[in-house]
Amino acid sequence: MSPQPQAAVGAPLSRVDGRLKVTGQATYAAEHDIDGVVHAVVVDSSISRGRITGMDTRDAEAQRGVLKVISHRNAPELAYREFQGIPFPGERIHVFQDDRVRFFGQPVAVVVATTLEAAEHAASLVKVTYDAEKASTDLTDAPAEAGPPPFARPYSRGDAEKALGSADVRMEMTYHFSRNHHNPMELHSTIARWEGNKLTLWDKTQHVIGVQNELASVFGIPPEDVRVLTPFIGGAFGNGLRRWPNITIAALAAREVKRPVKLVLTRRQMYFSVGFRPAYEYKLRLGSSRRGRLTAMTHDFKYETSSYEQFWEANLALGQMLYAVPNVSQTPQIVPLDVVTPIWMRGPGYSTAAFVIESAMDELAYKLGIDPIELRLRNEPGEDPSTQQPFSTRRLRECFRVGAREFGWHRRNPRPRSTRDGDWLIGTGVATGCYDLFQSEAHAHARLDADGTVVVQSATHDVGTGTYTSMSQVAADALGLAVRHVTFQLGDSRMPPAPPQGASQTMASVGSAVQDTCDKLRQQAIKLAVEDERSPLHGVDADDVQVRGGRMHVKGSPARGETYRQLLARNNRTHLEARGSYTPEEESRFSMYGYSAVFAEVAVDARLGLVRMRRMLGVYDAGRIISPKLADSQALGGMIGGMGQALLEHTITDHRDGRIVNANFADYLVPTHADIPELKAIYLDGEDYRADPIGVKSLGELVMVGVAPAIANAVFHATGRRVRELPITPEALL
Repeated sequence: MSPQPQAAVGAPLSRVDGRLKVTGQATYAAEHDIDGVVHAVVVDSSISRGRITGMDTRDAEAQRGVLKVISHRNAPELAYREFQGIPFPGERIHVFQDDRVRFFGQPVAVVVATTLEAAEHAASLVKVTYDAEKASTDLTDAPAEAGPPPFARPYSRGDAEKALGSADVRMEMTYHFSRNHHNPMELHSTIARWEGNKLTLWDKTQHVIGVQNELASVFGIPPEDVRVLTPFIGGAFGNGLRRWPNITIAALAAREVKRPVKLVLTRRQMYFSVGFRPAYEYKLRLGSSRRGRLTAMTHDFKYETSSYEQFWEANLALGQMLYAVPNVSQTPQIVPLDVVTPIWMRGPGYSTAAFVIESAMDELAYKLGIDPIELRLRNEPGEDPSTQQPFSTRRLRECFRVGAREFGWHRRNPRPRSTRDGDWLIGTGVATGCYDLFQSEAHAHARLDADGTVVVQSATHDVGTGTYTSMSQVAADALGLAVRHVTFQLGDSRMPPAPPQGASQTMASVGSAVQDTCDKLRQQAIKLAVEDERSPLHGVDADDVQVRGGRMHVKGSPARGETYRQLLARNNRTHLEARGSYTPEEESRFSMYGYSAVFAEVAVDARLGLVRMRRMLGVYDAGRIISPKLADSQALGGMIGGMGQALLEHTITDHRDGRIVNANFADYLVPTHADIPELKAIYLDGEDYRADPIGVKSLGELVMVGVAPAIANAVFHATGRRVRELPITPEALL
């Protein structure tokens, strides 16, 4: 089969849905205009652990416009059948099914009214009394015994203790990470409508198929009787990867009042009820030779989970494969607390482990008097040390070489606290980033119409990553069409199934399914042409036919051919259609990761300890770049997110009652435009067809990993003070 010309993939195209977004025509979950919709407001618990002993709803129910107040006292019994979509072992929160309170802010009732204002006022009138129990919400002072997380057992190779005992250089460090919250612009929102026993949901989610299966389980109905629609998402960063109680509450309320119900969480409720990046305590020991060859590393860490579920995230891989360390041990533990279950947040696990490992590597480099880049290169493995598999690609050396040249790394004075700009201490730092290539089964459908346009569908998502655009680019090149003739549709559970949009798997998984689907559709059209005696392509070997601009022609003889439109019109066909899929190999022969070298420059006020970013550069080995504009959007956004993690973001809990003190944008700090300096991303040319059929690797998570340690290392270079706790605050530098 002749390779298709690639005109769309790799081109810096603007988002195909951009005009809809900037003109306000893109419709988000809470914005759908549903006839007869009424409003729901959740009443939250004011304790972290205990039981509800009383609930007075009389004042609330007496308000004009209030239709119903639902709680465990009057809610019907729900099915809660088991299914495989539960992300963490344990017991789901069974909404309004008992009087048990497991975390501060747990929904204990919902008020449904004809207007939002009436529902909000009535919710404030619901009086709840509790039998409060002593709660545990502090990771560092938790009485409960920690245990191993699911799917992440302790790991070892070699003899780390013996190697540490004989190492020329030994270091021991403890790092602390505060809890972080996702804070997307779009609040979690659901509109639920029942028509008989069939349920339709307009929901903010990163997995429409998961919501479909969850609600079918909760209400005991077939999955095909639940339809979930999510055409646009206003950011998520991972907190839409599971089904939170608000979705069930909206559907339950709609069934009870027999009206469509809209439920939108408040910004404050987003801090209590839809997960977070967990707090960590992470102890690292390392040993090396005097020439900087790593001989041993031990990783002992714990992080928070809820009392009712066992949260886990991928925090072991970097310690096993990032550097050539012959002796490694890892002991992960989770600590059950009276909090809502955490959830994955951009760069989950990897960004935490990278901060520890890359900060320690920087500290070792200064201790040995070796350039931080050179130290990393001396410990580059030739194959994956944890599996002995060859890397599909690993171009870290080139990332560092290109990055050092573009950043001007070798112009720096390596001595800490040696460079000033007036009252500002100037420092530069570097770190390695890495994220695995995660893939899942995905499906797609494509229909080529008689007018020469195509519609491609998959039940995937666009959380702002540009899925509409990137999938249109893949489809356009596979079919030989201009992107303007391709319509990609997503966010509907009735479409061919696709995995969640998370773990940087969408492009590799859904993109490969779209490629397969459109290849099949193109081949179907070519077959029809070469078998049609009236076609200019009759009798031509199908493998010698290419398509460009919607016109099939013989490779090397562009004059001999015809368009899709001509072919379908002559054969009285209204359309052609095809289904395709992608299923990753069960056992890959390669170790597959994306890599980056991240460079940062900071300024630190010598008297006040204030840290200001000056510039940042990321160089990425991320395989084939489908859309450079979208890649830049991801990379720059990841850098900004990493700045927040390093310098600003810190969820503060009052451990007396489990209340989050800074549950708002005034007190939970995130980077603003004024905080953002010069940012630049560079992508190494190349594809990774060992990884997947379209040659891409992970990017969306990768760009977050390595940012925080690069900043922390720059702060050390500027000040000479090593900070092992995130975020880095002025107090830590004074």
